[in-house]
Amino acid sequence: MTERPHLLVVATGMRLFREYILRSIGPRYRIHMFLHAEPTWEKDYIEGWTVLETTLEAPLLVEAARALHEKSPIDGVLCWDEARILQTAHVAEALGLPGGDVAMVNRCRDKHLTRKALAEYGVPQPASFLVDTVDDALATAAEVGYPVILKPRALAASLGVVKVNDPGELTENWEFAHDTTVPEAPHYDVKVLVEEFADGYEISIDSAVFQGQVTPFCLARKELGYPPYAEEVGHYVDAHDSLLVDQELMKVLADAHAAIAFTDGVTHTEIMMTADGPKVIEINARIGGDMIPYLGLQATGADPGLAAAAVACGQAPELVPDRAMCGGVRFFYVDENETILDSVSFDKADLPGTVDQLVVLMEPGANTSPPPVGTLWGRIAYATAVATSLDDCRAGLDAAEKALSWTGHKAEKEGS
Repeated sequence: MTERPHLLVVATGMRLFREYILRSIGPRYRIHMFLHAEPTWEKDYIEGWTVLETTLEAPLLVEAARALHEKSPIDGVLCWDEARILQTAHVAEALGLPGGDVAMVNRCRDKHLTRKALAEYGVPQPASFLVDTVDDALATAAEVGYPVILKPRALAASLGVVKVNDPGELTENWEFAHDTTVPEAPHYDVKVLVEEFADGYEISIDSAVFQGQVTPFCLARKELGYPPYAEEVGHYVDAHDSLLVDQELMKVLADAHAAIAFTDGVTHTEIMMTADGPKVIEINARIGGDMIPYLGLQATGADPGLAAAAVACGQAPELVPDRAMCGGVRFFYVDENETILDSVSFDKADLPGTVDQLVVLMEPGANTSPPPVGTLWGRIAYATAVATSLDDCRAGLDAAEKALSWTGHKAEKEGS
């Protein structure tokens, strides 16, 4: 029997959002993990681990990976955490493994470089301009024409993204786009993009890329809320989605990957379907978040974790669907800013069989807000559903939403 490939995984992300990936790849790969703290739940799926002072510094990761590689040769390196994908590319490059093209990954990580690469290749996308100050943004927006999108250069998951309809709204929302960040985001001296507004509906496509061949395995339709902010409040995956056989869309997807010279790895591409055709919004050099690939797994049977691990180890992905279902996820928030949660739970009685998961994300005592103050980190719970039709899937999520109950009180201000 051939020994299982030795796979190095850099960090994990939240258990409630990422455990399904390790659950899939654990039986097929010998996983060694780099973490910044001792593993807990991960031990059920991994064979070894190294605790590092940080997993955010590429030289430290490379040094540890080389030491591990000398003891037990590594076949592939995998990461699905946006803050660490560039550092992981440095590791793959140092070991001569697939995905070891730092410039390739950086063309995804840096949204401005993505735009430049797509433009040079002629891939359809919204016009985009890098701006330094609010005055630059106002001048650029006047040339582009309102409405426009303000978008941080360094973030993902629609963080800091806002649609503005006039100079007053742009000025009012400049700090939101300019200052929204996460602790592990890269820093750029010039950090905001002013982009042409692309009107339509947004989708995402997760793809496995092996030696330049792009194989899509999960297409999701995005649900946005809290306008003018682009908060992602849900997603739906339909194994029968007509877009899966849309030749124009698939050509845009392939051309986008060719433009950024993406040869090996997994990508999460966001595309706006407009009256003028598909327009690329961004490409992420990792598996999608928000449980989207999990929905694809439930809807089609094509395993995203195994696909990601395979291409990381230089193997062609096996993506053979064995079912045709629909999957959906919906995220839930409190109603008012600065709410201290007293309780949050689901009543699981009498829910339809289509409800798949009911997940509480926050403990009592947490201080939370709805968007835009609380974006991804304002979510108090989520639910997933799997059904034979989108209508039944949506009905299952409606029932889950009714089953959610939470109580809270207003946070007291200092000095009150």
